Amino acid sequence: MTHDTARTSATLAEDERDRGPDPRTTVVVITKDRRREVLRTLHTLRDLPERPHVIVTDNASGDGTAEAVARCFPEVRLLRPGRNLGAVGRNLAVRHVRTPYVAFCDDDTWWEPGSLRHAADLLDAHPALAAVTARIVVEPSGEEDPVVAELRDSPLAGPDWLPGPALGSFLAAATVIRADAFRDAGGFHPGLWLGGEEELLATDLLTRGHWLSYVPELTIHHAASTVRDSTDRRVLGLRNTLWFTWLRRPWPAALRRTGHLLRTVPRDKPSLRAVGRALAGLPWVLRQRAPVPPQIEDRIVALEEARRHSAARRYVG
Repeated sequence: MTHDTARTSATLAEDERDRGPDPRTTVVVITKDRRREVLRTLHTLRDLPERPHVIVTDNASGDGTAEAVARCFPEVRLLRPGRNLGAVGRNLAVRHVRTPYVAFCDDDTWWEPGSLRHAADLLDAHPALAAVTARIVVEPSGEEDPVVAELRDSPLAGPDWLPGPALGSFLAAATVIRADAFRDAGGFHPGLWLGGEEELLATDLLTRGHWLSYVPELTIHHAASTVRDSTDRRVLGLRNTLWFTWLRRPWPAALRRTGHLLRTVPRDKPSLRAVGRALAGLPWVLRQRAPVPPQIEDRIVALEEARRHSAARRYVG
């Protein structure tokens, strides 16, 4: 974290102390079998000066998560679909949102005071801006997440009015998004379920003429849960990367990208499983295939080149 960025974030949080609630943003959280983590996150959200409305989708937890949320946070709207919807649990929550903006938050992340208000101010000021992504601070170390460098150094050009670097995608655990734009683009695709699900939605938002931006003055904290299967996440991430490629890239680029992935991912059982699952889904992917226009493909190519050198983009685990 740079000194200037830390000072700006601290000043933003300090300025919030004398300001009242802000009704413009609803926080949406999805969770599964992470009772301790989600209760901590909800405590921090309850203490925010913005006092946002919070909606939690419990993806069929078996550890008493939903019961604990209902008992400890009766003011939170708790949705219990009865099965694991993955990222689509956010779609379900957004159906109940009545505010113009939605702040996504994982059960192991939480927003810093003042960030939700500042994000809403930016979205109010720029109607063509669909989403703003925050700087991610890893806890308890206080260091920036490696992906922050990728966001900060985005190669994409954008209009002068953007509040920060233009982005080609976003991170759902650290983004405030315009609710109407989210709904218009269809939300997170149910076929992808979970794992890099943001890229397809972001591309569809860009295709519709929206802009995405990284804003370093916004901050979200991330204390990574120990209850996660990193290998399964890698399988889902690689599968979904292939599906996104075949859904939205022109065939020459899709073939080139597929070949690069097959040459560079680890040659092990998880990679083989991911490719097998991707091939199994090929019929529905081809039915829904809708290649992006050339100007969007140019942005994808620029991002693809930059990500090859990113420390945050590795199909390992």
